[in-house]
Amino acid sequence: MPDIAIRPYAEDDWPAIARIHDAARLDELRGSAGVDAFRTLAQTADAEGLFDGHVWVAETAGRVAGFVALADDEVTWLYVDPQRYRQGIGRALLRHALSAAGPRVEVTVLDGNPAALALYESEGFTLTQTRTGRLAGNEAFPATGHIMHRTATAPA
Repeated sequence: MPDIAIRPYAEDDWPAIARIHDAARLDELRGSAGVDAFRTLAQTADAEGLFDGHVWVAETAGRVAGFVALADDEVTWLYVDPQRYRQGIGRALLRHALSAAGPRVEVTVLDGNPAALALYESEGFTLTQTRTGRLAGNEAFPATGHIMHRTATAPA
């Protein structure tokens, strides 16, 4: 497992997070709404509120390997460089976001993304609702999302 450093997003991280999002988003869409629904980070970041809350990046070997965003106790974005999948980067980013969140945290995972579902379940999230509607960011496409919540328990 690589050494992972998590730090706040800086403006010069934009090219790296755009590249990561664009590659990983295609993987995410393959199992759900389809790749025809793809839009780049440059096309969606503002409208979908990427910077509405906190954004952190994960670095390994001095390179940005993923990012997470948290707004109003909701994990709104979590993407890892596809070349770095299954190296603990997503989990480290998620745990970092959870440490900054309130006791109840929400996330929505697209249907057809079993790796994301497994990650969130392994970190204590439970499925609370499933909705089918229009894909956020590209409303021309139908999508099904699983809304998951995690409620932290107070230490005994």
